[in-house]
Amino acid sequence: MKTRGIPTIKLLRSIELLRSIELLRSIELLPSIELLPSLKLLSLLTLALLPALPPSASASEAMGFDSDRWVMVNAQVVEHMDRTCLMGTAYLGDVDFQDGVIEVDVVFDGRRSYSGFRFRAQSAEEYEEFYVRPHRSSLYPDALQYTPVFSGISCWQLYNGPGYTASAELPKNEWVHLRLEVKGNQARVFIGENEVPSLAIDDLGHGTSRGTIGVYGRTDGSAYFSNFSYTLDEDLPEPLNFDPAPVRFMPPGMLTDWEISRAFQTSDIELDIYPPEQGLPELEWERVMPEVSGMVNLARFRARTGRQPDCVIARTTIESAAAETKEYLFGYSDFISVFLNGKILFSANSAYQKRDPSFLGIVGLNDAIYLPLKEGKNELMFMVAESFGGWAFICQDAKAVFMDASLSSAWETPAEFSVPEAVLYDPVADAIYVSNYDAYNPSRGTARQAISKVAPDGTLIDMEWATGLNNPTGMAVQGERLFVAERAGVVEVDTRTGAILARHALPEPGFPNDTAIDAEGTLYVSDSRKSVIYRGKEGRFEEWVGGPEIASPNGLHVLDGRLLVGNNGDNSVKAVDLATGEVTTVVRLGPGIIDGITDDGSGDILVSHWEGRIYRVSPSGGVERLLDTLVPGTSIADFGFIPGQGLLVVPTFLGNTLAAYKIDN
Repeated sequence: MKTRGIPTIKLLRSIELLRSIELLRSIELLPSIELLPSLKLLSLLTLALLPALPPSASASEAMGFDSDRWVMVNAQVVEHMDRTCLMGTAYLGDVDFQDGVIEVDVVFDGRRSYSGFRFRAQSAEEYEEFYVRPHRSSLYPDALQYTPVFSGISCWQLYNGPGYTASAELPKNEWVHLRLEVKGNQARVFIGENEVPSLAIDDLGHGTSRGTIGVYGRTDGSAYFSNFSYTLDEDLPEPLNFDPAPVRFMPPGMLTDWEISRAFQTSDIELDIYPPEQGLPELEWERVMPEVSGMVNLARFRARTGRQPDCVIARTTIESAAAETKEYLFGYSDFISVFLNGKILFSANSAYQKRDPSFLGIVGLNDAIYLPLKEGKNELMFMVAESFGGWAFICQDAKAVFMDASLSSAWETPAEFSVPEAVLYDPVADAIYVSNYDAYNPSRGTARQAISKVAPDGTLIDMEWATGLNNPTGMAVQGERLFVAERAGVVEVDTRTGAILARHALPEPGFPNDTAIDAEGTLYVSDSRKSVIYRGKEGRFEEWVGGPEIASPNGLHVLDGRLLVGNNGDNSVKAVDLATGEVTTVVRLGPGIIDGITDDGSGDILVSHWEGRIYRVSPSGGVERLLDTLVPGTSIADFGFIPGQGLLVVPTFLGNTLAAYKIDN
């Protein structure tokens, strides 16, 4: 009996095969379509079939497209806009490139096009790829795309967002300069004369590899290349320098212990029938490891068998202490059937344009399934089919939380606060202050923007200890004065009474967010919208640091003659020398809003991502993850820390609670 809504292979043939071949052939949407196994003769990099070429004369040189060193793959050398140009795809088979710079000018007419670089090509099926989508310029955040290619599959559906895609302004019918810098497992792309990278690639899919280089484009006149050059790192005037890549931790609750079968053509298997019941030949199970994101990129382990869609079966075991129904998040490309203990529970299709004309089929944890687990061991099985654009799956416990072994829960308040944004411990008063950011609430008929006072054991002392504030955020305390950032400036509060003593204006503020104070009483205020940090004393403030190094600053903390800054423009913690204003990078933490920063009294700093993480950072830049509540969606805003007790006090923002955790060093 068929499960309603689940396509059989007959339907898959008529829809998916038509989509993956005829549709792509007609509108040429696939950047690497020539890499399908039956089209390998048109591959950019059929290295094994090429005669040996003479070594390049120099490791650093411009390379006109009329040079016989170019291997042309469906390409033409033409005259366009008064330049000798290349239209199509070509590569330099005699270049062994690992680290260095690749540059080219390119002009687009605005039509659909995928033009850019292929680099570190190890074979016809394994290389790195960067290209631009001029037709998505100014419209979508993926006009620039980096993707690794594995087993001949350009995996753009799997690698999306920070580190993989970015927006860009790409003018029509004007020469645009592209510069790609590559070092180790990182790369960055510059557009035009910009000194700030338009796309920073922190984790190249093939790691630190090497190989040939080339350009990729079409022969339809939608894009032309000119002025190509490359320089190996050792021949640059100064070697390339990259900040260390952001630390990455596998999200909690990921299912990681997977085995996969060999690849099948979908014409040889039914996608809605439990595989062991189909009389399939030996499946040849192989244990595989997911990437740090938790995703299993099947192209790392399996090549496509032909032009028809292919399928791989994956299985794992979930152990449950009791019979229960449990929620799991998952994602896949392009088609999936889900079986639990031999019974099909779910089937769906997320292929490119399958759900609507603009649907991309990007892989993410966008779906949920409730698994009726039995006590003991449960077999979870996926059947994952691929047409093009990436072949992968990912699955995660929807309620998973990570707590480091050094961390333990201490207490949690009821949901009685009003959008608690920041927490600050006052050692003089031995009390915790909580800024209630709040806003107008129709159910109450009013906003409750106040500072609450709480005892270190979580007991509420006064919910509205200081009132009359306007969206209060970060706080700093010195002696009997509490300084609070609010919408227009800084409020000064008497810590003995909670009374407002003064309001201090900031010069043309955008969004004052956090405050910090040094031993001399100088106050620092971050402005996340204006991208500056103010400095002031006795109520008089000036813009102190800003510019490209300070972008969307949030959390602040003074430590050892430096102001630590949560610099969200580049997802890093930066340090500003209080004497000179010099800015240096302490650590990069990857995507997320850096909200709280403090020190633990023993040389390390504690940093939070608002989305739900707390890290401990050593003076050398080493990073430990202490807490991760991102999966259930519990925010960790500007937290407080009580050094004598080793107690983290976390405001959960929209959760309207405080949660305290004990750190055992």
